[in-house]
Order: sequence, then C-alpha cells, then structure tokens
Amino acid sequence: MNYLNKLLEGTKVEWKTLWEVTIWDKRFNAVENYKQPQTKKYYYLLSNEIKPLILSKGNVKLLSTNETDWWTSEELGGNKITNAEIVAIPWGGNPIVQYYKGKFLTGDNRIAVSINKDYLDTKYLFYFLKNNISLISSFYRGSGIKHPDMAAVLDMQIPIPPLSIQQEIVRILDTFTELTTELTTELTARKKQYEYYREQLLDFSGQGLVVSGQGLVVSGQREVVWKTLGEESIGKFIRGGGLQKKDFTETGVGCIHYGQIYTFYQTYADTTKSFVSEEFAKKARMAKHGDLVIATTSENDEDVCKAVVWLGEEEIAVSSDACFYSHNLNPKYVAYFFQTEQFQKQKRPFITGTKVRRVNADDLAKIKIPVPSTEEQERIVSILDKFDILTTSISEGLPKEIELRKKQYEYYRDLLLTFPKSEL
Repeated sequence: MNYLNKLLEGTKVEWKTLWEVTIWDKRFNAVENYKQPQTKKYYYLLSNEIKPLILSKGNVKLLSTNETDWWTSEELGGNKITNAEIVAIPWGGNPIVQYYKGKFLTGDNRIAVSINKDYLDTKYLFYFLKNNISLISSFYRGSGIKHPDMAAVLDMQIPIPPLSIQQEIVRILDTFTELTTELTTELTARKKQYEYYREQLLDFSGQGLVVSGQGLVVSGQREVVWKTLGEESIGKFIRGGGLQKKDFTETGVGCIHYGQIYTFYQTYADTTKSFVSEEFAKKARMAKHGDLVIATTSENDEDVCKAVVWLGEEEIAVSSDACFYSHNLNPKYVAYFFQTEQFQKQKRPFITGTKVRRVNADDLAKIKIPVPSTEEQERIVSILDKFDILTTSISEGLPKEIELRKKQYEYYRDLLLTFPKSEL
C-alpha cells in the first residue's frame, strides 16, 4: 500500500475525452466530424465466416463479439489479417472490452487504437474502459440486440497520468490478471484430474484404482456386487411434491427446490438455501440425513438427475420435479456415482421430453450401481472428498483463492485508475 501511495502521490493527470486520444475504425453518424479527423479500417468477418476458421492451434487471434479463445492460421486468414495493438467493444450484444496485441481477424467490433502511444498506453486504455464497463453498458440501447451510442462512448473522459505511471499501473494489473489466469488453469486441470479419479475409483471392471493402506493409488481387482438402485435391500426413491418457490419463507424448516440442485448446490450440503413454514412441512415429502436429493427435470440432458446429498441433522422438504433416494449405502459414495459417466450412460435411455427433459423415479430404480464393501466405499469417498473440496469449495479450495484474487484485482484496479478531478 505504501508503494501505491508513493506511486500515485503528486501525479500530474490530464483529463481528455476519448475522441481526443483515440482513433476508431468507423466514422459514426452521431459524432461531429471534428471529433473523428481520421479512422482506421479493418476487414470484418460475419459470425458464420469466423467459425470455419477456428483451429485448435494458431497464431492469429479471432476476435468475436464475445469473450472467446479462438485462433486460426495465417494461411486461413490471408490478407484479411491485421497486426496491431487494439481495444475493442462489440457493435451489438452484451458489452465487453477486449484487448489484443498481434495478428488478428475481427468480427463486428468497434476498434480503437491510441493516437499517440507515447502519450496514451493502449493497455492502460483497456484497463480504464474495463473498469468503466458499467458506464459503457449504459450506452448500449435497443429493444432487440443492443448497440452502443458511440457519441457517448467517445465523449467519455479518461485520466492520463505520465506514460511511466500508466505502464506501472498496467504492470501491476497484469500481474493480478496472470495470477488469476494461472489459478483458473490449475482449477481446470484439477477438475479433469478429479473426473479421472472419480471414473477410475468407481470402475470395478478390474482396471480401476484403489487405495492401499499407505494411501497410494494402485490398480487392481476389487470385490463388488452390482445392484439396481431400486432393490429393496439397497434403497428406494420417493417423489418430492407440492413445494413451489411461492412457499418459501425467511426462516423455518429447510427445503430444497429442484432448480437449486443445479444452480446452487454442489455434491453435498448440511444447510439449505431456502425454508418453508412448519405448517407446510407437516404435509411435505421430507428427506432425512444421508438421502440423495435428485432433480428429475431440466432443460438439458446433462443436468437431469443432478443430485446433492443431504447431510444436515434435520429433515428437509423436497419439491416436485425432484425425488430423494433413501438407502443404506455411504451417502457420498452414491452422490459420486451419480456424477460418473457409467451412471450417465445408464440414465440417457430413460430421458423423455422435448423442451423439458425428464427421468422418472421408476426408471432411476432400474439403474445398476456397483456396491463394494463399506470400507471400500469409505476409502473412495475419502479420496474424492479431497478433490471435491479443492475444485468446488468456496471456503477453502481453489475457487475461494480465485475469488479472493479477483476481489484483490478489482480493489487495486479501482485504486489505480481513480484520479479525482478536484486535485488537478
């Protein structure tokens, strides 16, 4: 903090409107001619022209009007490629700010460059615009696809400290951005690792993984009995019923609405997001500790049968379009099984519906689950719990670290890009 205070202390800042310090790609009808003495042209691709160019690897950036990581080759791009350092906002759709330096092809973006890079650093311009995305968003208007009022955009005022200060601000913000990117990349890798171990640990074909007494992961044959989920000796499905969002109360008896299972909950929970009155709970279908609460409807196949284990001590109400599985297996073991590809393969033939996709409880009861010993279930759960915490926990895993870094970045971005006019 002392360094930042010293960096910004006594900094001389000039305030300019964007039209004074930037060149845009088009002359805008609502902007006076003197505000756009020059423009810089680019070749624009339609969305159906961009997608055929996408390659898994390439050195030419494809700048769509959304945040994408698309690339192509110089061979495919040909003479439509531009090599420049630019900032872009979309001509239509959701407002975003993009920065790129190098070879690129663009969709229908409005593109700005610095008139004088010795006066205005392009990436400093990017961070300033990104920090003011709420204001820029207010300039997007229209009943259908929204378009920016470019007269308002060009009249935005930007604080311009000395170039050395701009570059130091960029360096600091780049550092935070890179750290967040590294953490996000690590999270993606850990999720893939988690999925791999989950599939292997629940694969009892003889090629799966087990944990030795020393905690080492080794391959081998394990004893297992295959049961259908609906077998009387294993468990039974109970349909939820009656609970709608209008029945929610501020406090009371906990409840889970089917929509919350794929928008709010992770693998397990011991507290609920919502509540119902005690009077309503008396007539509701109630899940107990260890039951698996399952969303039986969704708009897509992937989310149908997404499930959460209830680990709270009190019973909770379960909504319609959901069911709960009461069983005698390790609760988390069942939840992890519902996340595997072998469960998904068995589920898919039972999906019905067009716009709304559905699997009914009677069909879920036909799905087969591998049932190893209680000790083996516990070992599998202990391994997967570690990955689950690392990849999904907002209190102690990588998601928490990423969220903290984002907040830190936003704090310093606001601090570094705020120059009160009263002090000029």
